[in-house]
Order: sequence, then structure tokens, then C-alpha cells
Amino acid sequence: MEEVRLTTQEEVMFFDTDCGGVVHNIAYLRMIETCRTKLAGLLGMDLKTMAETQLFPVVVRTEIDYRRPAKLGDKLEIHGRLESVERARFWCAFEMKREGDETILVTCRQALAMVQMPSGRPQRLPVDLKERFRSE
Repeated sequence: MEEVRLTTQEEVMFFDTDCGGVVHNIAYLRMIETCRTKLAGLLGMDLKTMAETQLFPVVVRTEIDYRRPAKLGDKLEIHGRLESVERARFWCAFEMKREGDETILVTCRQALAMVQMPSGRPQRLPVDLKERFRSE
């Protein structure tokens, strides 16, 4: 299986936190969304292509573990990778760390399926994606 990995950076802003300066759970998901979107681009599902074909990778499952809190002003690294490719869905895995610190703050796995819009119909994964990245 061809390895696909990507790291994005985020800085924790006021709008990411509660009154105690700790990151909200939804803000972690937004940061993961950014990483996942760029990771999809490496798989041939960049934003322009999705807009043209109306074929989108849609999250169908999210598993997330909050291990340590990120706080206001922290600089974060989100490490994303393609974990596996199945017939009708693929899995991406993420780890979030504070920049310069090996402590894992968040781990996440997401399953995605391809959906044709505007009909909302699920589609099989593209053949080239399955051939290049299939894991058995």
C-alpha cells in the first residue's frame, strides 16, 4: 500500500476555547477537518476536482479520544494518514500534538464514503484509489 501522510499546523485562538482557555471538542474536529481535506487532495480529491465532479468524500464515522487539553495560544501539529482502503469506504487516522512536544493530545479515526451530489447517492471508491492504497 502506498503511504499517504500529511501534517498541518494550527494555533489555538480565542474562538477555539472556553472561558478557561481550554479547547472545545468541536474545535479539535475543525482542525482535523482541515488536515483531512488536505490529505484527500493527496488522494486526488482536491477541492477543485470535487467541485467539478460533485463527488465528495463524506465522513460516516468518527472515533476520537481526548487525552490531554490544548490551551489558548498553543501551536498544534495535526498528523494525518490514510489508514486503510476498503471496497466502499476508507479510513484516515489523526494524532494531534503540541508543537515541540511528543505528548499526544488527541487521537482520531474517521471512516469516509464517496457520495455523488446532488443526489446524495453513495458510490464505490474509484478503482485507482483501491488499487494504489488497498490494505488487506
